[in-house]
Amino acid sequence: EVAYSQSTGQKEQQSRCLQRGIRRVRDLCKVLQLPAAFEETAVSYLQRALQLPAFHLASLEKKELLGGCCVFVTCRQHNWPLTMGTVCSLLYARQELFASVYLSLQKELGLSVPALSLADLVTTHLSSFRLFQRTADVPAPFLEDKEQLLARTMGLVELASETWLVTGRHPVPIVTAAAFLAWQSLRPGPRLSCPLARFCRLAGVDLPPPAHLRLKELLEILLGMASQLSWLRGFHLDRRTVVKHVGDLLQHRVFLLRNAFSQQHGDEQQDTATGQGCPSQGSGSPSSPPLAQRQAHPWAGKGQRGGPLRPLLPPCLIHPRKRLRAAAPSAPAVALTGDEPISDSEIEQYLRSPEEIRAFRKAKGW
Repeated sequence: EVAYSQSTGQKEQQSRCLQRGIRRVRDLCKVLQLPAAFEETAVSYLQRALQLPAFHLASLEKKELLGGCCVFVTCRQHNWPLTMGTVCSLLYARQELFASVYLSLQKELGLSVPALSLADLVTTHLSSFRLFQRTADVPAPFLEDKEQLLARTMGLVELASETWLVTGRHPVPIVTAAAFLAWQSLRPGPRLSCPLARFCRLAGVDLPPPAHLRLKELLEILLGMASQLSWLRGFHLDRRTVVKHVGDLLQHRVFLLRNAFSQQHGDEQQDTATGQGCPSQGSGSPSSPPLAQRQAHPWAGKGQRGGPLRPLLPPCLIHPRKRLRAAAPSAPAVALTGDEPISDSEIEQYLRSPEEIRAFRKAKGW
């Protein structure tokens, strides 16, 4: 079978930029093992994009990323689980630049791109693990059934989604951390001593740098939920021992999440009502609950380690980045007329040294 482009002069009518872009799209589709229909759709998007004036004057680096963006859009439209980081790693591209080209392509062509299905991504990511068949590199206690690991990982990913750990984050580190916790919880005896880095080496997958942080955040959520399980209140749980109870925590996660992260607000209301309705007795505080009530609920208002329970908020609100404080509002300024005297210190703020002038010109050129 001879292709149409090989038997005619079709390629002679195409620019070299388009020819290189089509080759890049076809090579990407072969590496990702995409169906033939995906390849043709991505090529058609590339041809349409290069005919638009918005991409005529684009830099060569952006034109090289345009083919990857077309493949990425095609996969998303067909609900094929592919992340932006995967395409960037194959093209050796910076994610910021790739994202800008992707947004330009979506805007210029008027494409509707659905969001990535996290369930499909979990299934695809776990299918590449090498923990489901006996090999020389994987010890027997570390082997696991694929369906059990997939079901437990999906439960942990759904828990992360309900607790704001997925919003605005790259999904692969979260899936990797959830898969590691699920794998440990299924057979905690021989696996609790295995760190995350060794797990990724055994599974044959890369370890994303933020996976350690996502693992820490998941364990904090699980510890908060475990403090509400009645049969665990007599034990001192930490990040290692709480893994043994992941199955119970996922089974009752709706009830435990509501109790663990809404208890503080309820206790404040209860204390306020008690203080208003009951007068002070003896030396006790007017807002303190009765002794019998505190004995019946000794864990109320306290976390696993004795601290107050925090509300369920996104991590960016719990641990905000340090920002420069705004200047304190001064007295209302008098209307400026332009005839006010200028102090020497204010003039010096606008005088630049030769190094600052060179740096400013360089930044302006960028």
